[in-house]
Amino acid sequence: MGSNAARSVTIQRLVRAAVGLLIVASMVSACEYAYDESGGPGAAVSTAAVSPTVPPDPTQEQAVTGEDLDAWARAALPESQGQSLYASSGYVNAGESASGQTVSLPAGTYAVTMACRATRRVSFTVKAGDSTLLNLTLSCTSARVSVVQVVKDGVLSITVASKFEANFAYRVSRL
Repeated sequence: MGSNAARSVTIQRLVRAAVGLLIVASMVSACEYAYDESGGPGAAVSTAAVSPTVPPDPTQEQAVTGEDLDAWARAALPESQGQSLYASSGYVNAGESASGQTVSLPAGTYAVTMACRATRRVSFTVKAGDSTLLNLTLSCTSARVSVVQVVKDGVLSITVASKFEANFAYRVSRL
């Protein structure tokens, strides 16, 4: 019985070693070497990026209007975890901003879900009166949810700005 256990441990070690070698071999095979004109290996080594995903569609970065904007806004914002109290979407020209105000909100904790569609980043600022609750710049690849605490009843002001034409969408939900 002792020899069976020893064989099992030996087999496990061999399997682990083989898996380790496969991982190292796949990492080495992903390297691309550059050669200088004399035929010797050059100093430049770069890793070839192998991605199983489809390259992003450049048209998905272009701002849209009308029904296309409405469809994008619905698809861009994930379902709300709490009671949705205010939502907005729109378009801003390059170098401009757009502002909106929520309905009067009771004091409490809120989720602000934001998304954008542009070739570059878009800035979102959320204020309660003179207090800035949130000031961030988003890459337009996915929606972002931020939690804010509203200390006293009031209205939230939300400003969206971009250096390039962009679409934006946001939702305020009570948690």
